[in-house]
Amino acid sequence: MNPNIPETNQKRVVIVGAGFGGLVFAQKLAKQNFQIVLIDKNNYHQFQPLFYQVAMAGLEPSSISFPLRKIFQHMPNVHIRITKVNAVDTDKQSITTELGEISYDYLVLGLGTDTNFFGMQNMMDKAIPMKSVSEAIFLRNRVLQNLEDALTTQDPLEREGLMNMVVVGGGPTGVEVSGTLAEMKKIILPKDYPELDFNLMKIYLFESSPEVLEVMSDEASAKGKEYLEKLGVIVKNGVRVVDFDGEYAYTSTDEKIRTNNVVWAAGVKANAITGFSPEIFGRGGRIKVNEFNQVEGFQNIFALGDLALMTADAEFPNGHPQMAQPAIQQGKLLAQNFTKIINNQSPKSFKYKDLGSMATIGRNLAVVDLPFWKFQGTFAWYVWMFVHLMSILGVKNKILIFINWLWNYITYDQSLRLIIKPKFKE
Repeated sequence: MNPNIPETNQKRVVIVGAGFGGLVFAQKLAKQNFQIVLIDKNNYHQFQPLFYQVAMAGLEPSSISFPLRKIFQHMPNVHIRITKVNAVDTDKQSITTELGEISYDYLVLGLGTDTNFFGMQNMMDKAIPMKSVSEAIFLRNRVLQNLEDALTTQDPLEREGLMNMVVVGGGPTGVEVSGTLAEMKKIILPKDYPELDFNLMKIYLFESSPEVLEVMSDEASAKGKEYLEKLGVIVKNGVRVVDFDGEYAYTSTDEKIRTNNVVWAAGVKANAITGFSPEIFGRGGRIKVNEFNQVEGFQNIFALGDLALMTADAEFPNGHPQMAQPAIQQGKLLAQNFTKIINNQSPKSFKYKDLGSMATIGRNLAVVDLPFWKFQGTFAWYVWMFVHLMSILGVKNKILIFINWLWNYITYDQSLRLIIKPKFKE
C-alpha cells in the first residue's frame, strides 16, 4: 500500500484526526499556502453530542455524520487519507500508517478519546461503550433485539435480564441515555410491544460521585436528578458498578442486578499513539502541550482538543474539559497562529472561553449553565435543541434533524427503530 500523496513546493501539514479540533484547523488552514494531509480512520466527521439519539433510534446515523471529502471538495491542497496511524517517528519527521509512511513538515494530532474501562476486563468484553456512530448503532440493535427476544422467552428471569438497562456514568451522556430510555419505556415501546409488561423494565443510572452532572452547577445537578427520577430512572449516587458477567451487574454496595445490558459512559482516555517518550504523556494519556498547543520539546508538532493537556491556562491548571468547545477554539487559534509560529513571530496564547454546558434529560426537560445565567426546564430544552442544531455540519443534516425532532415532538413517535446488522460471509 502507498499513501500516494503528491510532492509539492508547499510545506506539508499532516493532521491526524478529523474531530472538532482537527477539522476546524484543517478548514481554516486550507485557505493558506500549505499542503494539508488529513488522516482519519473514518471518511466522515461525527457529531458526538448526538450519539445517544442514534443509539435510542431518534436519529439516523447519516444525520450526525458528514463526509470529509464533501467538506473539502473545492480545496485542491487538501489530501484526505482514510487509515489508522500507528506511530510517529520524530527523527525522520514521518508517521507510520496502515497505508504506509507519510512524511511531514508539521504534524497536528487531534486523535480524541476512547472509552476508559479503568482496567476492568469484563467491562471491556461485555459492556456497551458509546464513543462512535458504529457503537451507537450497536447499542440500538442490542436494545431492540433484546425486546424481540423478551417476547419469545418463557423464563421470567431471562426476560428481566433482557429488559433491564444499567447505565454507568452520570455525566451528560449517561444522563441523556437513561432519560431517553425512560421516555421510550413510557411512551413508545408499549405501542411497539403490547405483549410485554414494561412495568417490569428497570432503568438504573450509577454515578460514583455524590451527584449526577457533577461538572455542572449545583442547580443543574439537583434538577437533573429530579427530572430523571420523575421519568422513573433509578439513580444510584455514590455507588460504582464493579463487575459485569453478561447476566448480572455487581455494585460496590454488594447489590446484584439482573441485566444483559450495561451501557458504559463512565470515563474517557486519550487515544494512544507511540513514538514519544513517556514524559510527554500526562493524566489520562493526554499529551503535554504549551500555551500554543506545541507538544513539549517540539517546535513542529502540535496536539489539539481532548488529546492536549495544557496546564498554562491559569483557570484550568489540570487541563481543559474534554468537550467540543475547547477543541474548536484551539483549532481556530492554532490556524491563526500557524504562520506566526513557523516564521518565529509571537503567536497568541490560548485562553479557553467557557461558553457554558448543557444536558437534556427528556421532552421539555433540560439543564443549561451559561456563564451569566443558569436555567432548567422547557426553555432550557429549546436552547439545547437550537445550539445542537446550529452546530451540526451541513444544511441538509440540519433540516433532517429538525424534521425528525418536530415529528417526534408532535406524534410522540418516529420510524427509526430498525435492527440493522452487517452481513458476514461464513
